[in-house]
Amino acid sequence: MSSAATSADAVIAATRHWLERAVIGLNLCPFAKSVYVKEQVRYVVSTATEAPDVLDELERELRLLDEADPAEIDTTLLILPDAVADFLDYNDLLYFADRLLGSLGLDGTLQIASFHPQYQFADTGPDDIENYTNRAPYPILHLLREDSIARAAAAFPDAADIYERNQATMRRLGHAGWRRWMAGEDEDSAEDKAAGKNPPAKD
Repeated sequence: MSSAATSADAVIAATRHWLERAVIGLNLCPFAKSVYVKEQVRYVVSTATEAPDVLDELERELRLLDEADPAEIDTTLLILPDAVADFLDYNDLLYFADRLLGSLGLDGTLQIASFHPQYQFADTGPDDIENYTNRAPYPILHLLREDSIARAAAAFPDAADIYERNQATMRRLGHAGWRRWMAGEDEDSAEDKAAGKNPPAKD
């Protein structure tokens, strides 16, 4: 196996671990488990190092997802291990990614969600635990189908409260609790974590 293939496999393995432990394990996205267990997630490890090349690959993936059977590919993770390591550069990329989505006539059909190792919400400090709801091991452009989001939201009456609930979950965990959870050292149930039944971790 080539070193490039091995590296891509390692990137996907780290991404799947993050999905299993954080996104699904902490129920940060209640819609994620279904497509994950049905293996309807497409993982694409980009070799691009510059934003223009990322956008070229993004265009291909947007077109592919739009044309694919949702039963085969419901969502795509475009993973960028060698590009936009700086969050400000990533934010600049998101602007052009959204413009690309519109230029392809896919507004209202697909959308792009954002994850980054340095993710920072507005009005938060760089080390605030709340940012970890959107922190992934690599910069990721998550391509989603609007129809799938609408169906999933209809099945979860409290979908509008997801953001606030996730922030509360992170505050209960704290940085030390997050590290233990991601390392697999804390095996209390995700339901208990999300519901706040465990004492908050001390940093």
